[in-house]
Amino acid sequence: MTPITAPSLRYAGHDGFTAVRRAGAHSKNGRAARQRSGHTVVALRGDLDIASAPALRRRLLGTLRHSGGLLILDLSGVTFCDVAGLAVLVGTQRRATGLGISLHLSDPPPQLEKLLRISGLEGFLTVRHSAPEPRPAGLAT
Repeated sequence: MTPITAPSLRYAGHDGFTAVRRAGAHSKNGRAARQRSGHTVVALRGDLDIASAPALRRRLLGTLRHSGGLLILDLSGVTFCDVAGLAVLVGTQRRATGLGISLHLSDPPPQLEKLLRISGLEGFLTVRHSAPEPRPAGLAT
């Protein structure tokens, strides 16, 4: 997959949070295709908190309408998450399930992983970790 990147989106004047959308299916003109095959990756960066949650919720629910069978939220760039951020993740999961779309959380930072674990959401939300880049054979570490 050669991802395409849409311009960064700022949420509700909150400078600490951005989302970049990349789609697995493309059209010939380079824009994300609106077909329901493939998958969509949304990379989240910054604080996922009460200030950014309402706009993020709207954007993710809109993204679900155009995503394929799999929506991946790349959380590797999230620096903070509070209960409002968790509510967005849970709400997105519920809506995705209702639409027949799988939602995966990719590479949450340690703080967010701990929050998912202690809140009991670790079993409700699918969390995946990217495989480390393979090293060329014969190189010493």
